[in-house]
Amino acid sequence: MPLFLSGKEFHDDLEISGCLAMKVPLEGGSETRLLRRLKAEGYKTQMTSARGLGDPEVFLLNLHGIRPPHLGHQSVGRNGALGEVQEVIPILNELVNEEKKIALWLLEGQVLSRSELIALCDLCDKEPRLKIIVEIGGARKLVWQSMRSFLNK
Repeated sequence: MPLFLSGKEFHDDLEISGCLAMKVPLEGGSETRLLRRLKAEGYKTQMTSARGLGDPEVFLLNLHGIRPPHLGHQSVGRNGALGEVQEVIPILNELVNEEKKIALWLLEGQVLSRSELIALCDLCDKEPRLKIIVEIGGARKLVWQSMRSFLNK
């Protein structure tokens, strides 16, 4: 398989489109191989789940607040019903501060809505060092396409 030997075609497509929609074999393994190839090309890599992503730009790049889950009966005192807002450091905070290119691999991307996928594409356009790979499902062999062409189907 020439793809796993060099990963050049994958790297070139990622550079051109910025955001890729990917279908991977369900037994796994291809993610780490391709991330290793990207690291060899000078990328800083991060792998995370797309579940609970919320607003992609805020969650990935900005300091934002979250509330803890409601755990049933709580006192009605200070913030009893809602819980206190906790500030959360963005996932890509330390990677964005460096001058290297960044590759973010999102697992379980099939849970993202069309508007969230468009926001990811816009984020790649806004920050040219950021490249995003979104797993959108399973397939018998590794296939990918530009996220914009995937959304236009």
